[in-house]
Amino acid sequence: AVVVVVAAELPEAAEAAEPGEPVEGPEAAVEVAEPALVPVAEPEAEPVPVVAVEQPVAVEAAPAAVVAEADVSVPQPPAEPAEQPVPEAEAEVVAEVVSEPESVVPEQAPEQAPAPEPEPGAMPEPGPVSEPEEIPAPARSAPAPGYDDAEREAVLRVMRERRDIRNGFRGDPIPHEVLLRVLEAAHTAPSVGHSQPWDFVVIRSAETRSTMHELAQRQRDAYAKTLPKGRAKQFKELKIEAILETPVNIVVTADPTRGGRHTLGRHTQPQMAPYSSALAVENLWLAARAEGLGVGWVSFFDEREMVRALGLPEHLEVVAYLCVGYVDEFPEEPELTQAGWSKRRPLSWVVHEETYGRRALPGEEPHDLLQETVANIRPLDAKALGEAWERQKRMTKPAGALGMLEIISAQLSGLSRVCPPPIPEPAAVAVFAGDHGVHAQGVTAWPQEVTGQMVANFLGGGAVCNAFAHQVGAEVCVIDVGVASELPATPGLLPRKVRPGTADFTTGPAMTREETLAAIDVGIETARDLVAAGNRALLTGEMGIANTTVSSALISVFTGVDPGEITGRGTGINDEMHARKVDVVRRALELHAPDPADPVGVLAAVGGLEHAAMVGLILGGASLRTPVVLDGVSAGAAALAARAIAPESLAACIAGHRSAEPGHVAALNKLGLRPLVDLDLRLGEGTGALLALPLVQSAARAMHEVATFDSAGVTEK
Repeated sequence: AVVVVVAAELPEAAEAAEPGEPVEGPEAAVEVAEPALVPVAEPEAEPVPVVAVEQPVAVEAAPAAVVAEADVSVPQPPAEPAEQPVPEAEAEVVAEVVSEPESVVPEQAPEQAPAPEPEPGAMPEPGPVSEPEEIPAPARSAPAPGYDDAEREAVLRVMRERRDIRNGFRGDPIPHEVLLRVLEAAHTAPSVGHSQPWDFVVIRSAETRSTMHELAQRQRDAYAKTLPKGRAKQFKELKIEAILETPVNIVVTADPTRGGRHTLGRHTQPQMAPYSSALAVENLWLAARAEGLGVGWVSFFDEREMVRALGLPEHLEVVAYLCVGYVDEFPEEPELTQAGWSKRRPLSWVVHEETYGRRALPGEEPHDLLQETVANIRPLDAKALGEAWERQKRMTKPAGALGMLEIISAQLSGLSRVCPPPIPEPAAVAVFAGDHGVHAQGVTAWPQEVTGQMVANFLGGGAVCNAFAHQVGAEVCVIDVGVASELPATPGLLPRKVRPGTADFTTGPAMTREETLAAIDVGIETARDLVAAGNRALLTGEMGIANTTVSSALISVFTGVDPGEITGRGTGINDEMHARKVDVVRRALELHAPDPADPVGVLAAVGGLEHAAMVGLILGGASLRTPVVLDGVSAGAAALAARAIAPESLAACIAGHRSAEPGHVAALNKLGLRPLVDLDLRLGEGTGALLALPLVQSAARAMHEVATFDSAGVTEK
């Protein structure tokens, strides 16, 4: 039998069959009855329970004195320093390989004697109807062989050790035969529809390279002006290209017209031409690494300006400008990782099974993002915490002279597991935006559409949080987790809408449990993205008309304080509206009777989408051992929920300020957090956290730069 398999629109290797060619392979498409395999039971991952525990933040083998609940989140000076850390066990997953038994071909049945023919005109006698014989399926042939262990390891090694090089290039010339092998490897890359849209422009001319260097430098300067101060400081130290230091530059282009109008695979996706050329870049890069050549990809160009400068045909697209040459060494880690610009994301973050969000590595069961995050939250490191207190005693100042900053610096050391701790810069404020159905109850004088309008204001740089962020050098990241209106795609906006606003919690739950968990996941993912991008501190921010009503309800549930005592005036409402606001909160709590032992249920009943996302940001930051500077009353409400889910998450939290909202005072008291700033602010947006950021950074910087009595030659008392 012949089975015709039509290739889908996938990249084809240069020497493979053309897409659309029939492929003969009878064994490959026929199902075979195989002997049954004995199933091997795999242990199921034990779920991490989500519990509400009101207890102090734990410290690993903590040497510090026991801290009362009122001070659970901040380390206190120990009676004696810790000497030994408690190691954390790392689980190892062992994959069991079950070999598949060979297919068995049944023996052929013996031939039967032919039946006698009936007489002419006679009716056939009825008899038993025999079942049709089952024709045994042929055995499948063995699959095509892979490489042996040594060959496979060589392939994987060149992928692991490939680096984007900018430093350490040598001026040694590249032999023609070596460069030819590299280009041949690039030319064998897969391409959609076997279109091979690439061209390679090899540049050796010092004059041309000088021109390209000047173009790149102009774009570098333009980019630097767009960065917040914290990032700009980092960027200034980075080398972005080695155009003049390398003997060969290679421009890789894509021709979107190559192959004609009906190129296979580009009917609905015309961008497949540059994508195919990008595969050629990867082939070139790996081949260069195998030859001991470093490659640096320069993207600081205006593409059309480059096309004109190089005299390229106008219809070509420039995919890559590569600097190629021998190097002194290949760094073990990417240069941007070494510089602290970014981190590599773990594989488990980016592999999804069947549908996006169902995360699972091959051979593992899908895991819940919230449970995974909570499982990774650990107490402050006792050894680093003890070292921090000891260093504070030896610094050239009276003991305790820096007050709260000494406590913050010790907390940062315990969180990062090193002393002195990393200075928490650059930093980013995550502003989660969402609307609230309770707005319909007349709890604020501001119309609901202001939420979407303020999002546009954030993106345009015109809000108070933008001004404060510019002053302290932080990045503003705006996330639409639940704005009622549809927001246009805008640079800087992260579209993560779970639903267009919550429901009115006076008539039913604000959202479903599934929606609540989805919003928490948005916050966790945001924390992961910002930390992987190189941020060393996260700040909470929010925007949502009527969200102080929601915050009051949440704080009342988790603190047990009456709504009349904690419900404030938000954006400045009058007495009549304030009385209505208190009544709305009371009615909601009577309707739902939320249980503080079920924090996700509390958020679903009376919470907000931005509150749930901030819970995720706090948990995500704590799991990544990154400090989270809390803003005002909404952040306080979110921190209460995060504490109920994972008490040790408070080890990562620093109270940026105390809001004028009475509910925030109740929240901070319950959390045991002391605010760094108290200026009667009640704006939100992350403004209070931004003002506190320099204090947090100063606490860490003092640990790095203040001399000890011994090093400075200062006599102690």
